[in-house]
Amino acid sequence: MVPLIGIEEEYLVVDPRTRHVVPRAADVLAAATDMLDVAYEITRFQVEARTPPSADLSELGSHLRAARKEVAQAARSCGLAVVASGIPVLGDVMSPPLTDDHRYLQGKELYRALQDEISICALHVHVDVPDEEVAVYVGNHLRPWLPTLIALAANSPFFVGRDTGYASWRVISWGRWPVSGAPPYFPTFADYELALRALSESGALMDPKTVFWDTRPSPRLPTVEIRVADVPLDVSDSLTIIGLIRALVVTALRAVARGDRGLPIPSEVLRAAYWRAARDGLVGDSLDVRHGTLVPATVMARRLFAHVRLALAEAGDLSFTEEGLERLLRKGSGAVRQRRVHARGNDLADVVDDLIEATVA
Repeated sequence: MVPLIGIEEEYLVVDPRTRHVVPRAADVLAAATDMLDVAYEITRFQVEARTPPSADLSELGSHLRAARKEVAQAARSCGLAVVASGIPVLGDVMSPPLTDDHRYLQGKELYRALQDEISICALHVHVDVPDEEVAVYVGNHLRPWLPTLIALAANSPFFVGRDTGYASWRVISWGRWPVSGAPPYFPTFADYELALRALSESGALMDPKTVFWDTRPSPRLPTVEIRVADVPLDVSDSLTIIGLIRALVVTALRAVARGDRGLPIPSEVLRAAYWRAARDGLVGDSLDVRHGTLVPATVMARRLFAHVRLALAEAGDLSFTEEGLERLLRKGSGAVRQRRVHARGNDLADVVDDLIEATVA
């Protein structure tokens, strides 16, 4: 049986005249009265759209396109726009205005200046799994492939007026939090529970929802949640990455059923691979953490595809995902597009204009 998938995409609210992010998410959400599931995020610069669960990538694509279209229309009715970018290109975002919610305000007290760059937007993918323990072991299996997903989805090269030199500054910025980035390797579920107790005791966690590792058992659903990717600029790229993620989970589930709890890649090696993938994206080399060798990022992407080929075929997603991956490798990620637009006129306003258009293209 093909597991169901649920998607969350986050977008930034911008003023189409100044091209700066603006704290008017509440206005956009109030105007999106027909939206099936749209929600506040931690700052008032962001809105989040969620799809109903589906096993069909084509159906998910229809949901995502409809969600983006409706959020964009709601924004236009307020004289605003929304963009699918991992981090703000322009605007005064530090310290960001937080959404009026007790948990977010409690987090400000706890995490302090870490929240200065919290205006970040990601793609979250929920895939059905039997239980929380299995979700932890699935995370073990996904760890070697998370840097490749970072490179494929990279869409945050510019941050508040400057080129960071990275393809995904969101990954670097987010990685400073105490419970973020790649999850540790957990030999047993008891080790996972012990780690959470210690993290809670340290004060690093407010509650299970603040386990922000890039793969985690969902605190509210019977799913494994994968939250490693920048929100892609293009829905087609989102669907390619979603297809690869579900196939990774299915491949991992089969290994876990055989008693295989994954390869224990050292955390320091995986951290280095994250840094390399966030810096270079699909342009340059990536670290294959299974072998400790640098290879072209495009080669790593095709290795990921080969690893999940059987799961893709059984889900009926093989041709769709292969075509999507090859298209993504040819044209580059959102970061490549953002830099290409900027190079034409050396003006970040042009980048925001292109983001506005491409988000709903």
